[in-house]
Amino acid sequence: MIRVNSTARAAAIVTVVVVALLSSAYVLGRALVPDEPRRHATGITTSGDDPHYADQLPSDEPSSTPSASRSAGPTEAGQDGSGRDASGDKLFGAHTGTGNARLALTFDDGPDPRYTPQVLATLREYDVKATFCVVGENAQDHPDLIQAIVADGHTLCNHSWHHDVSLGNRSADQIRADLLRTNAAIRAAVPEVPIVWYRQPGGAWTYPVVSVAQQLGMTPLHWSVDPSDWQAPGAGKIAATVATQVEPGSVVLLHDAGGDRQGTVDALRRILPDLSTRFELEALPTDPT
Repeated sequence: MIRVNSTARAAAIVTVVVVALLSSAYVLGRALVPDEPRRHATGITTSGDDPHYADQLPSDEPSSTPSASRSAGPTEAGQDGSGRDASGDKLFGAHTGTGNARLALTFDDGPDPRYTPQVLATLREYDVKATFCVVGENAQDHPDLIQAIVADGHTLCNHSWHHDVSLGNRSADQIRADLLRTNAAIRAAVPEVPIVWYRQPGGAWTYPVVSVAQQLGMTPLHWSVDPSDWQAPGAGKIAATVATQVEPGSVVLLHDAGGDRQGTVDALRRILPDLSTRFELEALPTDPT
């Protein structure tokens, strides 16, 4: 009887051991098999091996958070953006033409002590008036050049305090403070000068920056001809682009600061004789309404 009990007890122990071993093998086998990635209703997996994590949208799906590049609008590389009105004459409310048959030359980013005087001398030689979109900190540093621009009969345009391309993405209060600071620097040099134009750096127009500029009595100013002189392609290419692309009512984008602008100065000497015979060149009016 004792032998039977011992045999039964041994059999039970063996059974328990076998069951335990089989259970361990099952668990180990499951651990070696990768889980199928769980999917949400959005179709985005939560697997760490998938290129899109649960809190990221695939690159071909629109993001709910607008990025600066989406709202920045066109740049000075000549991109056109998508904010034109039905007539094509405005971009996010910014003027792209003179509104008449006259041609407007505009110079951005100055004043600069090396290039602005050369531009002024060349314009003076051909009796051409233009519009200078000046940066606030440069106006503060070179008030004598602001005075020279106005003395020659050219129009001034606010171009932000330090050429902030992303200004249009900031709050209305920040935009207003920037534009007012720039106007103050200009008027410190020429107290009574009218400032009725505003050009957003990079042409990165947004509705907030357009709205604030208009509230401050300034008309947003874009352009229709961009020879990309800010990339310093050389006088020949700058001159050829302007000569072939201008038409009645064009606003030409040029630069008298922000880098090596000798190519622009040299191109200006080439194009002014031609443009003066084909068009009436004007400084944009100080009463654009």
